[in-house]
Amino acid sequence: MKPAIHTLRGDDGMVLKASTLGGIVTELLVPDRTGKPGNVVLSLPDARDHLANGYMNALIGRVGNRVSRGGFELDGVFYPIAKNSGKGRHTCHLHGGARGFDKHVWSAREFAGADGPSLELTTFSPDGEEGYPGNLAVRVVYTLSRSRSWRIEYWAVTDKPTVVNLTQHAYFNLSGGKRDVSDHEIAVFASRFTEVDAALLPTGRVPSVEGTALDLREPVRLGDLFARARKDPQLKLVGGGLDHNFVLDRDGSSGLEVMASFADPASGRRMFVMTTEPCMQVYSANFLAPGLKGRGGAVYGPHWACCFETQHAPDSPNQSGFPSIRLDPGRVYHSVTEYAFDVDDAD
Repeated sequence: MKPAIHTLRGDDGMVLKASTLGGIVTELLVPDRTGKPGNVVLSLPDARDHLANGYMNALIGRVGNRVSRGGFELDGVFYPIAKNSGKGRHTCHLHGGARGFDKHVWSAREFAGADGPSLELTTFSPDGEEGYPGNLAVRVVYTLSRSRSWRIEYWAVTDKPTVVNLTQHAYFNLSGGKRDVSDHEIAVFASRFTEVDAALLPTGRVPSVEGTALDLREPVRLGDLFARARKDPQLKLVGGGLDHNFVLDRDGSSGLEVMASFADPASGRRMFVMTTEPCMQVYSANFLAPGLKGRGGAVYGPHWACCFETQHAPDSPNQSGFPSIRLDPGRVYHSVTEYAFDVDDAD
């Protein structure tokens, strides 16, 4: 099936363009404080280019983030899964494997949703794909809501016990891609994070952010955080920026809660991340290739974006202390994340 681009147009000036290849968002237009729209995700000339550059703006599954041991055990059976990231003893499974959902060509249907124009994306992952057990049917709906937000809703069902952890790997730059995100301000409402080792895998420890560069409970200018990265052992491991899973300070409910904010003072654009998920991987594009040519003559590089990947904790199948991502027959995986936009009134 040949990939196609679908376009959603909101009543408030927002436009979303997405490819059926990996559900990749090739453009997300959001007005600035003057009302001028700008593309707030990094965009490359072709959707296929996104796959070679950090899963840019793609849907991720079956299991997002890293999985250790080359597999996992479920009901006494060890399931080996693809090792597609790292070298030598640091090799691990990442973002669904060699052919994760980012490389699927999804079936698509546009429809008028109750909250705004919507795009339904569906795919099927057969039993054994990338080593995972169970036939898995997946449905994702992108909606441009009337409250000026991009809403993502996920569902999945299986015919055999398996593991599922879906997310979206959007690379946000609220300047419209005019400059890197050093002057953006970030806040993540999380008191703890999952510590990583040299392979960027969880150690199993979930320490407090107190007294570390990962304390983002109050807004922090990203450029100041990058400057501190040289002295912070965790930030040094991940290339001098953010690439950590935060355990969110949820209020105990299962509904949508605001868990992060992102702001570009120059354009006035602000973004609020709402999710039903317990965790969020925040990645400041530390490993993006220098001189990467984007659309319209843009040139990107490290720290030109920030990703807010709502999820369960990485390596959950091998970490008994982390919440389970097991999905059984007869149960429905369901998750919602919303990226809501507005502007400040400053001159």
